[in-house]
Amino acid sequence: MSQWYFYDLRYWGLDYPPLTAYHSWLLGRIGSVIDPNWFALSSSRGFESQLLKVYMRATVLVSEYLVYIPAAIILNRKLRRARGVNGWESSVALVAILMQPATILIDHAHFQYNTVMLGFVLASVSSMLAERALWGCVFFVAALCYKQMALYYAPAVFAYLVGVCAVQGFNSRRFLAIALVTVVSFALCFAPLLLGSIYDQYRGISAFTAKETPLPPLLAELPIKINEQSWYFAPLVQLAQSIHRIFPFARGLFEDKVANMWCAIHTMHKLHIYPLGQMQRISTVVTLISILPSTMTLSVSPKAELLPWTLASTAWGFYLCSFQVHEKSVLLPLLPMTILLGSDGGLGTQMRAWIGWANVLGAWTLFPLLKRDELRMPYGVLTILWSYLLGLPPTSLSLYFGRQSKNGELNTITKLVHLAFYAVMVAWHVGEAFVPPPDDKPDLWVVLNVLVGFGGFGICFVWCNWQLILRSGMMEDYWSDRLRIEAAQKRKKQ
Repeated sequence: MSQWYFYDLRYWGLDYPPLTAYHSWLLGRIGSVIDPNWFALSSSRGFESQLLKVYMRATVLVSEYLVYIPAAIILNRKLRRARGVNGWESSVALVAILMQPATILIDHAHFQYNTVMLGFVLASVSSMLAERALWGCVFFVAALCYKQMALYYAPAVFAYLVGVCAVQGFNSRRFLAIALVTVVSFALCFAPLLLGSIYDQYRGISAFTAKETPLPPLLAELPIKINEQSWYFAPLVQLAQSIHRIFPFARGLFEDKVANMWCAIHTMHKLHIYPLGQMQRISTVVTLISILPSTMTLSVSPKAELLPWTLASTAWGFYLCSFQVHEKSVLLPLLPMTILLGSDGGLGTQMRAWIGWANVLGAWTLFPLLKRDELRMPYGVLTILWSYLLGLPPTSLSLYFGRQSKNGELNTITKLVHLAFYAVMVAWHVGEAFVPPPDDKPDLWVVLNVLVGFGGFGICFVWCNWQLILRSGMMEDYWSDRLRIEAAQKRKKQ
């Protein structure tokens, strides 16, 4: 166990938090019972039997059924009861959540375990809706310790918990309880790894040798030297190395071509000419600025029903502005938006149009990645089916031109923007399929995908923040205060 974060990092080194490592180890042990060759150390590299592929795909399904689906059902049920949503609309919303095309394509086609992390997040939100903040902390720590991408949600969760503790006077007991539960949850998640390193050191097994393995940067930069013979040296090295691997600052500003701000700017002005450390600091500052309005709104108005809106807003901020973003990270802002389909008015014209448009656009930006895995057919089928379920373009235009469009929920600008993006996406697919790019611009279609996706996601980011502010009641308080002030001034003049 002490070698997990050190072993053969050049090939396919572990770069996820401990819960992913434990989960992978357990699945490997179970698979080895079926066939020891599947997960034999080193010799199993490149092993691609059909039965192994079936087993690996099945592990994603089982993991999803154990974590993600129960959490989604429970949260959808809580939203239905809290907001008085009728059973039929709630069932349609649940199907839309579970059939979300981007999530299925990434986890079941591209092959990932993102739904485990997302399931823990849903369980955390569900607990907070039920006013069980401590359980919410436990589940959210589990999400963080499974995949570090859950950090996209961390500012929103932190803002909500601070607001809950501070509303109507600071509640020190609640704050200390939340802090204690959070620390203990992290400790329990890392305990097997750290205790395993101590036990391996006792047996004379060490992942770190000064000659062969460099000291993790976090320890190498300490002003004091740690005794390598001390009992605490092994767990310290293990903790420092795991953090170093989990947060890959050395990889670069973005992963491949992703529809965020930095990749979009990079197409016009090459950012690799700047020092990596400088870009890290700039991206951090820009990200903090982008999430400040939503987190401040939630901390001032800590209502549990606002949490999904804040999760979506902060996740969009991280996706668009943060350091080292991957294409699959779009799943994080899409999830809290999609679960809002189960809330009051979730299947109304406005919410369905915006949430549906964001999901179709998100799946579309994943197409270059899916194409490399030869997943064009699943992409087309799932996206069209999901659009048909919610009555979205290209299967239906009723939200924009039919009877539903006459209720006034969608203004003309929204209709034009959405339909323009739908038209561009269809035109892009036609061009990408039949028009080869110029020899001097081989990535032309991918770059256009990035630029269009970034523009659309920026609009989603603004919309989520605006909806959050409107639903928080802050605008009503502002205008009511303005009216009182103007009325007082008029009385003085009289």
